[in-house]
Amino acid sequence: MLSCSLRRIRRLSSSCSVSSIIFNNANKSSSSSSSSSNHHHYCFISTTTTSTARANLLWNDALSSSKRRHIRKIKSNGASSAIQLALDCVVKIFTVSSSPNYFLPWQKKSQRETTGSGFAIPGKKILTNAHVVADNTFVLIRKHGSPTKYRASVQAVGHECDLAILVVENQEFWEGMKFLELGDIPCLQQAVAVVGYPQGGDNISVTKGVVSRVEPTQYVHGATQLMAIQIDAAINPGNSGGPAIMGNKVAGVAFQNLSGAENIGYIIPVPVIKHFIDGVEKSGLYVGFCSLGLSCQPTENVQLRNHFQMLPEMTGVLVNKINPLSDAHFILKKDDIVLAFDGVPIANDGTVPFRNRERITFDHLVSMKKPNEKALVKVLRDGKEHEFSITLRPLQPLVPVHQFDMLPSYYIFAGLVFIPLTQPYLHEYGEDWYNTSPRRLCERALRELPKKAGQQFVILSQVLIDDINTGYERLAELQVKKVNGVEIENLKHLCQQVENCSSENLRFDLDDDRVVVLDYKKAKIATSRILKRHIIPSAMSNDLIGEQNLEDELACSH
Repeated sequence: MLSCSLRRIRRLSSSCSVSSIIFNNANKSSSSSSSSSNHHHYCFISTTTTSTARANLLWNDALSSSKRRHIRKIKSNGASSAIQLALDCVVKIFTVSSSPNYFLPWQKKSQRETTGSGFAIPGKKILTNAHVVADNTFVLIRKHGSPTKYRASVQAVGHECDLAILVVENQEFWEGMKFLELGDIPCLQQAVAVVGYPQGGDNISVTKGVVSRVEPTQYVHGATQLMAIQIDAAINPGNSGGPAIMGNKVAGVAFQNLSGAENIGYIIPVPVIKHFIDGVEKSGLYVGFCSLGLSCQPTENVQLRNHFQMLPEMTGVLVNKINPLSDAHFILKKDDIVLAFDGVPIANDGTVPFRNRERITFDHLVSMKKPNEKALVKVLRDGKEHEFSITLRPLQPLVPVHQFDMLPSYYIFAGLVFIPLTQPYLHEYGEDWYNTSPRRLCERALRELPKKAGQQFVILSQVLIDDINTGYERLAELQVKKVNGVEIENLKHLCQQVENCSSENLRFDLDDDRVVVLDYKKAKIATSRILKRHIIPSAMSNDLIGEQNLEDELACSH
């Protein structure tokens, strides 16, 4: 009997820890009872307690299962209500656009029709991507479940951050419309739902996914490095401009995916969206994203850090170049070590802390500053620490990386076509433009910095063949450095020098020490002949015509 009881206790103890605890406590408190009765009693208590515990566990499991189903139901209902809210806010955008022909800047390419998505935000506005309405000539918007399309216009557009705000004047459009509120940056593995009108159908589509990473990413449309959120929800053409919903708020705006990869999409995060909207609301137009104007190098190599007298506890990045148009140009120096930005230490790889054990490049802190806002920059110079207050503002490169919603500038004289170099001009050489465009122009477009405000990189883009310019046709795609000995600042300056020429001959000094000389009077006559032959409406673009007319009026008044 004893052995049987002991065996049973061990078995119950191994299967249920509650019974062994009760048995041990009972054994300590029972000193007067006999051995056999004690063991038998403990066995009974253990068995009874085990049965009760098992029943309680089963009951708790049932309750837990019921609670889980209830929670899932609540979450499902919450997700459904959030999606339902999105359906009352998300719209389909129909755009007719016509982009410029940069090889023939006096004309446009044939129009094309595209579609995208957008959603209503407070203030009776529609938020979408800039690339959805870029170079538009006509925009229509249709609500979910409605057959009617309404005329829309672009109020503000930020091509760097790929965002645009549209307005619809017809008040009938806003009847029954709801507005989505902006949320916050989602955490990793947090679920989001992307709502929009992707290709493959005409009706609204909802796809779900989770957040994979948050980090600065190249924005393809604006060729800018800003924070973006990577998700594994499907984002296809047509989804652009649609919201990514988290809970009942917007976590971001769908805008691009990774070609050649499956389910790698990107959304524009709320901080970037708020920066864009706040700038528009404050000034009435897009204000851009600030830059410190620095080109920096990591200091991960110990020998490099020792050379610049960095102590073991110091971290930072090495300044290689400074944009001459930035405020930092007058304060910082080449070979300074930037240790901290606004009190946030910068690591040797150029990153700063971000949320829970995540890191992000310190450029993000710079880009989130408002124009003309000051920042405290801590640097190490010649072994001594300094702290400077630097004013931040958006900076324009010497060669613009994009040029949407406007016609390119040009000036034609004697069949010589002059333009300011832009990256869209290089893009005309095809998708592989980096390798197929003129190497010298490409390298300078990507690396050269402006020396003063308003400077342009003016080139002779092509020669429209005529008797007046025979022999000069091979000098195309070279930079124009001087006109009659005067260094050229921009296309407007070149136009002024040519139009106001008082000498018999007109001389152009080009890159690679090439020279073009024309008889000025004969060249003026030839210009009209060449324009008529090529059916070109004007010898200069509209922006130069306006400035030239203004100068003529001022000259007459004097």
